[in-house]
Amino acid sequence: MPYPDKLLADDEEVVRHLHPHWLTLVRPVLLFLLVVGGASFGAALVPPGRQQGVYRLAIVGLAVVLLLVLVVVPLLRWRTTHYVVTTHRLLFREGILARRGRDLGLSRITDVSYSQSLWERIVNSGTLTIETAGDSGPTVLHRIPDSDGVQHLLNVMIEEDAERRAQQGAGWHGDHGDF
Repeated sequence: MPYPDKLLADDEEVVRHLHPHWLTLVRPVLLFLLVVGGASFGAALVPPGRQQGVYRLAIVGLAVVLLLVLVVVPLLRWRTTHYVVTTHRLLFREGILARRGRDLGLSRITDVSYSQSLWERIVNSGTLTIETAGDSGPTVLHRIPDSDGVQHLLNVMIEEDAERRAQQGAGWHGDHGDF
């Protein structure tokens, strides 16, 4: 799904749009299988009798609540978390019902680094640390797919943004003359 154009400036383009690494979804999928299997097994163990339907309904109700909390919410959280690199800025958006967002202009970014554990190197994931000028500390993004590639891309985009700004500044002075 492309990132909404309404959030972009006229001359801004999306370079890369990411969600957290797909391994974030492994736990909810395993929990889904566990809950469905457990509920099926539990429903099969209910002895026949007048209350069999009530007990099975209670098991299904509990399973639905567990699926909502343990599976649906993490899936929605993954789906609604966006890391977007554009030609002018880096955007973060997250949240299911309540949303949070942050935009970092590429010109304000002073350092981008990444770190990976051995497991993260194997699955091509990692943590990005982004430092900006005049900010109250680094922005840390966890579970970023291809974190070293994203770090390299951000460094390239920062350089291109600086060149674009320099050309715009030179063009402005050239058109209006120096006073």
